[in-house]
Amino acid sequence: MGRGGACGRASVALVTVLVAVALLLPGAPAAAGSAYVRRVDGSARRPASSYPLAVELDSLNPSVVPQGGELTISGAVTNTSGRRVGGARVGVRIGEAGAIGTRSGLAAVAGRAELGRTDGPRVPGHTAGLASLPVGAERRFRLTVPVPDLGLDGAGAFALTVDVVRADGTVLGLTRTFLPAYPDGTDPEPLHTTVLWPLTDAPHMEALTQRTRDRVLPVFRDDALTAAFGPGGRLRRLVELGDDQPVTWVVDPDLIVQAQAMADGYRVARTPGGTDPQDAADGKGGDAAADWLAALRKAVRGRDVIALPYADPDLASLARGGGASLAGLLHRASRTGRAVVDRALGTHARGDVAWPAGGMLDGGIAGYAKGLGLGTVLASGEGISSSGALVTSRATDDAAVSLGGGTTALRYDATIASLLFASRPGVGGPGAAGASARLRLRQRLLAETLTAVRELPYARRDLVVVPPRRMPVGTGRVLLSVLAASQKAGWLAPARFQVALREPEAGRLRGFDGYPVALRAAELPPARLAAVARDRRRLRALSKVLSDARATAASVRAALARSVSTAWRGDAAGAAAYQRGVARYLTASITSVRLVPKSTVVVAGGSATIPVTVDNGLQQGLTGVELRVLSSRPERLTAVDRAVTVRASRAVSRTVRIRVSAHANGPVRLTARLYTSSDGRPWGTPMTFTADVRSVPSGAVAFVVGGVALIVLAGSLRLRRARAGGA
Repeated sequence: MGRGGACGRASVALVTVLVAVALLLPGAPAAAGSAYVRRVDGSARRPASSYPLAVELDSLNPSVVPQGGELTISGAVTNTSGRRVGGARVGVRIGEAGAIGTRSGLAAVAGRAELGRTDGPRVPGHTAGLASLPVGAERRFRLTVPVPDLGLDGAGAFALTVDVVRADGTVLGLTRTFLPAYPDGTDPEPLHTTVLWPLTDAPHMEALTQRTRDRVLPVFRDDALTAAFGPGGRLRRLVELGDDQPVTWVVDPDLIVQAQAMADGYRVARTPGGTDPQDAADGKGGDAAADWLAALRKAVRGRDVIALPYADPDLASLARGGGASLAGLLHRASRTGRAVVDRALGTHARGDVAWPAGGMLDGGIAGYAKGLGLGTVLASGEGISSSGALVTSRATDDAAVSLGGGTTALRYDATIASLLFASRPGVGGPGAAGASARLRLRQRLLAETLTAVRELPYARRDLVVVPPRRMPVGTGRVLLSVLAASQKAGWLAPARFQVALREPEAGRLRGFDGYPVALRAAELPPARLAAVARDRRRLRALSKVLSDARATAASVRAALARSVSTAWRGDAAGAAAYQRGVARYLTASITSVRLVPKSTVVVAGGSATIPVTVDNGLQQGLTGVELRVLSSRPERLTAVDRAVTVRASRAVSRTVRIRVSAHANGPVRLTARLYTSSDGRPWGTPMTFTADVRSVPSGAVAFVVGGVALIVLAGSLRLRRARAGGA
């Protein structure tokens, strides 16, 4: 190639290097038409994720601005790009459209915020300087703006943007939130707000127990509840936060049972799901559980309490996956669960409330809940028609709807529920683990409730707030701060649970095809429900042979209820492991009552007794069992005793003697098997052995031979008659 071509390549290379150097210089202006900047004019030439600076707010005080005073904003700016970023200024913008008028409009503004768009002009005269930031550096900022300078036009939720802008107008980073304003003299009808405060957790207690001389010690899969009940633990902090707050407590009775078991003494399995109660260590959380129960008893005094069905069963999975065979088990557990809560906490809890996952309600779920004695169902509102109109998931009015047949659906706010659910760590949302995330959640909830009030400012309406079942402490703290701030301002008024159920409207359920894919994917599979039903049948069989069946049956029934808990949603492996552990325990218990194998016994003489050993590996006495022995050659050897009752103390072997009568010498195959006395059903595996008959008197042999001859003769006569009749 010629000299001109080489010069051209060198020119291109030189230009490329110069452009690169220019871009790396601090504060270097971008080239015209660059796709990596955004101007103050709002032109979208850059996705939000490519801003070189990340802006996070950790304080917005006050959270609701009055008519006067100052708004103080603080946070941090971090250089997330691969180059140094020159100096800039932090400023504030208020949305140009003013107060957001509807909740759908609020959702639209939130959606635009996710795209990183600026909105409205900067508030003049109130910025903070920001020095240049090296790669990865963080600098804090603080802004104080007089409320009148924000230009807010009355009450409402306003879009608030905090951005970092270079001198040439380039936006280097921003964050968006909402700023509720509530000037003096604003006087709408407040939303009567019922806030649920759930106390639930994944099951930790197993079906396995260890019997001592004077008591039965439960065995736990792990000791995780010790930390949860202890100082700083999630369940302990939720009780402390909810104490003296206007909330409705929602308690899983099984959590109370587990706390009581820990306080009374328990063991922790070295191998979760094991079958040997000796393979366990003493639990360490007795004091923490006792303190938690005492704190909870104090916190719920004088408050509304809802006792969920025992172990909080997954009603949607059971209704949709064929859980009819378990309805009796769960109904019985629910009746006892409410009594457990009342005794432990000194309350008069409601025991008729169902809480299907995701608030999805159809005829099958409603019918299943009703069969368990649950006439009130918490529902998101989708698929429910009332007063001739279909209630959508964005309904602001959360009044109760009577569905007929004694079932009432209590609609809760689906938008707020989804925001609270997204605040849980690990669900793909922003989370509420840090100060910035909690601030965003708080301001959004304040904006949602204030905008809801402004939609119909003079109508009496209800708001029902339903957090996630396993609510994080951060989410609970935000929820209470929202309730306090909005109550102080005047647009929310706390209400008891019964108030939300007042005068339900007539309505009906509408079938819908759009059952959420995520909820369907998280359901307990029908095969697992069938396995739990099978284990329940095996428990019935085991109960027939125990001398003290009550304690064992109660322990296993509780474990079966835990196997279908809503807590297993999102944890398919944990659910399967827990159910397998219950099944292994039942299998080990059933197979521990068995016949000890034997090969040959000698029967000398015309009558004798044959020893058969029954091994009882249970931790309690064996009763309700009988032994039967059948002969393969009754003309040679027969069992005189048709059935012999078997009784054995715990963890011992018992030898039972069966009387037999011998008629002829020689080997005879005998089959021994256990049966339940109550219904004569076979138990375990039969045991076959040989009886070698010796020294039977000749008279007995002659009797046997004669008997055989008579049988042959009778057979011949019948054959002749049959032939004669045929002729």
